[in-house]
Amino acid sequence: MPFYHSLGKIPPKRHTQFRKPDGTLYSEQLFGTIGFEGMYSNIYHEYRPTQVKSINKQYSVAPKIAQTNNIQSYRLKGFQVAPCDDYLESRTAVLTNSDCTIILAAPKKSLTEYFYKNTDADELIFIHKGSGTLRTMLGNLPFSYGDYLLVPRGVIYQIEFDTTDNRLFIVESYHPIYTPKRYRNWFGQLLEHAPYCERDLRKPQTIETHDQKGDFLIKVKKQNDMIEMVYATHPFDVVGYDGYNYPYAFSIHDFEPITGRIHQPPPVHQTFETSAFVVCSFVPRLYDYHPLSIPAPYNHSNIDSDEVIYYVDGDFMSRNDIAPGHISLHPAGIPHGPHPGATERSIGHTKTEELAVMVDTFKPLMVTEAGLALTDGTYYQSWLD
Repeated sequence: MPFYHSLGKIPPKRHTQFRKPDGTLYSEQLFGTIGFEGMYSNIYHEYRPTQVKSINKQYSVAPKIAQTNNIQSYRLKGFQVAPCDDYLESRTAVLTNSDCTIILAAPKKSLTEYFYKNTDADELIFIHKGSGTLRTMLGNLPFSYGDYLLVPRGVIYQIEFDTTDNRLFIVESYHPIYTPKRYRNWFGQLLEHAPYCERDLRKPQTIETHDQKGDFLIKVKKQNDMIEMVYATHPFDVVGYDGYNYPYAFSIHDFEPITGRIHQPPPVHQTFETSAFVVCSFVPRLYDYHPLSIPAPYNHSNIDSDEVIYYVDGDFMSRNDIAPGHISLHPAGIPHGPHPGATERSIGHTKTEELAVMVDTFKPLMVTEAGLALTDGTYYQSWLD
């Protein structure tokens, strides 16, 4: 996250004495990435953040791979993932590689009985259904339909839902997730022609400070294991912080589409980037306005990347028999394009109301057993006349 933010109480100078009203010191923590060269924040705690009472259960949550070498296009019916009470148990990995894991979740209950920390991956949580509050050690973020929640690795959080009908599309990234470099000037400011600006990025504005000792269960994900740890102090004991490394929210509804006289390529929809994959947002927009334009996308070959599209809402002009919650996977090595009839149907239309999230990975994705169970096995034949 390349923008400075400060919240709560901090001293005038880092790494100096910062005392509580009773004269004892607050405990400073450098929360940094990529050694000491990446984004970081300086955090100030009521207590030392290092007090672990016990390490208890440890169990694997590694995705079970069904296909390691895939050349087949798939459609996954994501809403077939059954709702589950527990937030972590509801998370179902459907596609994965060494850079990221794509997860569907339908949690019915809030995560309030314990805390969660992913030590290996940034989490990009897209809210398809539901609303509530993401509570973190670095402040709280209200969320609703269409929000991306970006939770950097190492952030301890809970999540509260307002209802039991929640649907999430989650990307775990083993590389830091950034705003695209081509949208920023050499100072890091988002450029005038970027499809969103700093005003659209919602930073935490309220911070919880719990001055509590006791037994606090944190479930920590590390190298595809879940490890249950008991901390001696409340994880949300932060009084303040400043820096560049913190959670934030961005609504897909605030993405301003870039259009042209002829069909624009997918990079105009780019929203986030890593060194291993990109995330794009397809939003309601005007179609191309050349008098002979074809609004439907042209056939193209995924030579260098797998393409995943998560369909959120609206009319998906280039696809037949696609509904909200579906995921299409078009793997590297084969061409794909509009379904039969879609090109002709698109001519003369002036706008689209589609809403979708796309993930393009530079390494092939493997389909998990849970993901394969959501497919019908015939999608790859849907381009036949």
